[in-house]
Amino acid sequence: MAWTREEMAAQAARELQDGYYVNLGIGIPTLVANHVPTDIDVVLQSENGMLGIGPFPFEDDVDPDLINAGKQTVTALPTSSFFSSSASFAMIRGGHIDLAILGAMEVAGNGDLANWSVPGKMIKGMGGAMDLVAGVKRVVVVMSHIDKAGSPKIVPRCTLPLTGAGVVDAIISELGRFNLDRATESLIVQDIANGVSLEEIRQKTEIPVIG
Repeated sequence: MAWTREEMAAQAARELQDGYYVNLGIGIPTLVANHVPTDIDVVLQSENGMLGIGPFPFEDDVDPDLINAGKQTVTALPTSSFFSSSASFAMIRGGHIDLAILGAMEVAGNGDLANWSVPGKMIKGMGGAMDLVAGVKRVVVVMSHIDKAGSPKIVPRCTLPLTGAGVVDAIISELGRFNLDRATESLIVQDIANGVSLEEIRQKTEIPVIG
């Protein structure tokens, strides 16, 4: 059985370390807030101006004025703080965020990331993704292993407009958890979802997979 979205988020939460400041991208990465281990202290940052994002609220606790960068309602913690977007991006660009967990449409073996634009599709802009991948210390991508047409999303070279060049360190998909070796342009298996074989991963990946 391939991992569900929540299970992928739980796997991504294994990347968290005590004392980390972490930015969560739109989509599955936002679910990581529900899986922060209780034995570590991490601070989740949102580029719209918040430090200390809590889990998603229950229906009775929703505050429509309290949102993350993806416009989802979130909760605040006793230690949360709020500030301008400019201050938030100063944190990112200044190298003060330890980890970014982001979605993607393509990742190349050399670590190139494409996650903001599909040609011919109307978009409002690139958001903060380019700043994040340039400014944070580690980038982990959480995404489906193949696209809706069944084509691999882990490829030798990205065909979509790049968000950043040589920035991805690790990938988590419904099939498993992997480190990306940019030097050899290969995928190093760290964990495999129950019922998924190494052969299936290799069939759905266009770069070498080392298990």
